[in-house]
Amino acid sequence: MTLELTLLTWSVVILFVHIGLQSGLLTRDLGSDYNAGPRDEKRELGVMAGRADRALRNFAETYPAFIILALVAGIAGISNGLTQWGAGAYILFRLLYIPLYLLGVPYLRSLIFIGACIGLLLMFCGIVF
Repeated sequence: MTLELTLLTWSVVILFVHIGLQSGLLTRDLGSDYNAGPRDEKRELGVMAGRADRALRNFAETYPAFIILALVAGIAGISNGLTQWGAGAYILFRLLYIPLYLLGVPYLRSLIFIGACIGLLLMFCGIVF
């Protein structure tokens, strides 16, 4: 299996970390009855639960692109320096993003997000060019 597909497989761990943090903090703030229910009424999240929720939503913005790029590279049999470094950068920066967002670190968090996007761009260039 290529590095890109290996990282894609392991990226599911990042997804579950996001989901676990978001649901755990939501349950802590609003209770298990609310979390298990239909959540028809909107309730205010605490600071950490809100950050975990927004971090998950942010991950959901770029994760589909990573999945597509890794799969296209794998299906096309493309694995080169750009796709490998890009996939590695994406995973590394997405891992770093979680604690920075939860701790409320400004600017550096944005740079880390940009780094993850550059990783996606590298993958794209490695596939297309």
